[in-house]
Amino acid sequence: MIGGFLSKQQYIWIDGKFIPLEKANVPILTHSLQYGSGIFEGIRAYASNKGTAVFRLKDHVERFLRSAKIYSMNLGYSAEELGDAVTALVRKNGLKSCYIRPYAFYNDDHIGLDVSGKKISVAIAAVDFGSYFGGKDKGINCIVSSWRRINSQILPVQAKASGNYLNSIIASYEAKLRGADEAILLDIRGYIAEGPGENIFLVRDNKLITPSESSDILLGITRDSIMKLAESRGIEVEERLVHREELYTADELFFCGTAAELTPITHVDSRAVNGGKVGPITKMFSKAYSDASTGYDNVFSSSWLTFV
Repeated sequence: MIGGFLSKQQYIWIDGKFIPLEKANVPILTHSLQYGSGIFEGIRAYASNKGTAVFRLKDHVERFLRSAKIYSMNLGYSAEELGDAVTALVRKNGLKSCYIRPYAFYNDDHIGLDVSGKKISVAIAAVDFGSYFGGKDKGINCIVSSWRRINSQILPVQAKASGNYLNSIIASYEAKLRGADEAILLDIRGYIAEGPGENIFLVRDNKLITPSESSDILLGITRDSIMKLAESRGIEVEERLVHREELYTADELFFCGTAAELTPITHVDSRAVNGGKVGPITKMFSKAYSDASTGYDNVFSSSWLTFV
């Protein structure tokens, strides 16, 4: 495997055409490379019990189009066309499971901030991708970052825009410098927001607690999946403002996201969570999410999976 791709010939879908990966190039002065003016999605496909299936494809494509709408980017493709392009690419690349990255960008190499009338290209990549945290199913160590989560007075947090993730990168880098695996960001008021690329859940008294939309979080599709799985099992989910110290007194903690899937958090700011062990509720949701994404959930798999 080279650079995350399988060694066989791989293709990128761009502006309606499949081209070999090595020919998928843009000029060095491309606007979205200079200014972070692109938008993107992260999607996973899994080897399910009935073949390769993309998890919640429709929801991801709809969020991609919402991001475009927020930034007034006319992508020129319908949700159906983009969904078909995703499944066709996964099929063409022969991937049983993978991470899929739709990306829309200003394909223009001018100096300056004006994007009016500039060409917008849409590209989709599908790459072989394993565990985001290197298989740390025993839990990761987090710190609360000194950097605060951006808010909608600064940038639209509900758009999955490239530039937003500089906030995530600097927080994650700080965590690594401090010997941790990942960061947890507070919002501008000091309440818990999210991880650099993950939503967060606390478990207390067999109930799930997660920061609400008012904490400037990205409304994650994996987050929504966990909430629906909880509802189907009669487990209460409380969306609200979450104080920092609640991280230290939670029975269990976990991240969730397309890349991170469900990742247990066993230490925060050098404090052990559940004695430093993965708790039973976290384990239950990890299995439930895995079952739903691989076809073994009789309630959700049929509506959440799009077979390639």
